[in-house]
Amino acid sequence: MKTSIHRPSQALVDLSAIHFNIEQLKAHLPQDVEKWAVVKANAYGHGAVAVSSYIDDIVDGFCVSNIDEALELREGGLDKKILILGVSAIEAVPLAIQHKITLTVASLEWLDLLEASSLSLQGLVVHLKVDSGMGRIGFRDSQPLQEAINRLQSAGVQVEGIFTHFATADEADASKFEEQLACFKGILAELDALPPIIHASNSATSLWHADTVMNAVRLGDIIYGLNPSGSVLELPYEIKPALSLVSELVHVKEVKAGADVGYGATYTADEGQFIGTIPLGYADGWTRDMQGFDVLINGQRCPIVGRVSMDQITVRLPEKYPLGTPVVFIGKSGTESISATDVAEKRGTINYEVVCLISDRVPRIYKN
Repeated sequence: MKTSIHRPSQALVDLSAIHFNIEQLKAHLPQDVEKWAVVKANAYGHGAVAVSSYIDDIVDGFCVSNIDEALELREGGLDKKILILGVSAIEAVPLAIQHKITLTVASLEWLDLLEASSLSLQGLVVHLKVDSGMGRIGFRDSQPLQEAINRLQSAGVQVEGIFTHFATADEADASKFEEQLACFKGILAELDALPPIIHASNSATSLWHADTVMNAVRLGDIIYGLNPSGSVLELPYEIKPALSLVSELVHVKEVKAGADVGYGATYTADEGQFIGTIPLGYADGWTRDMQGFDVLINGQRCPIVGRVSMDQITVRLPEKYPLGTPVVFIGKSGTESISATDVAEKRGTINYEVVCLISDRVPRIYKN
């Protein structure tokens, strides 16, 4: 999708806020714990290369979803360790070796395919994934995990780490979290030996279960200033949101009572009023279910009226504003503010999804 740089709709990213958030986390974690920044999905919509370059000197490595995201960082000049968290195609193994990218091994079946490929594994570095209760990928028992370690080491592969992922670390009820933690520790205890890096902590674990941190953490949602729990748990210390989504009024008109607005005529003016049009829609990640939510204009909340279109939305204005008047979708205007979590609660989802859905059509503009 072509980035629309000549449109007023922009995602403003404060890189210094991301830097601040990482320093806050580091101050509350043991000093000798490795801090890995999760920059998958274009750094949660914030811009993978720009974010990674800015924080390169204060993290120990990066985590991504797949080989293409890892290669993007390498092409962007990043040379620190990169761990791919998902399962990679066997065809990606030579690329991983060539570019010094660490792969995840999650099953003996994948290892069977790797061995059958007859690829040279010299220089390959891996972490093994344990499924301690998340139910997605990973070894569920110590025996196949130990077999995988033995086979990998026999093939000359460097087994650098073992990790798991918690499903409920961001919830008030910690019982499932404790079950997963005990499961992971139990599996580790049954292995012949442990690799140098053991990691289980995501953003939520690092915030609310810091006493369970092992020797590395994966920091995602929180470094972008987003509360991993939404509004369930209060953040234990200050974190700054890094992204604002803004635009401008490009059209303002006065309509009479009874006038319909938008597809399906889902909004009918109950009296004479001003309607403003803003060039941002569901193709930009502002989904159709945002009808009835607000944007901020001149420090006032203005409701979205009519259905969200692919490229535009319409809002009810308290008065006639001039063209070019700034509009805030996420961020602050005067004393009012809208957070990604506010948007998520309107949609019935999580703030992760809100920022990741901001499409490539919206240019990222970097501060600091």
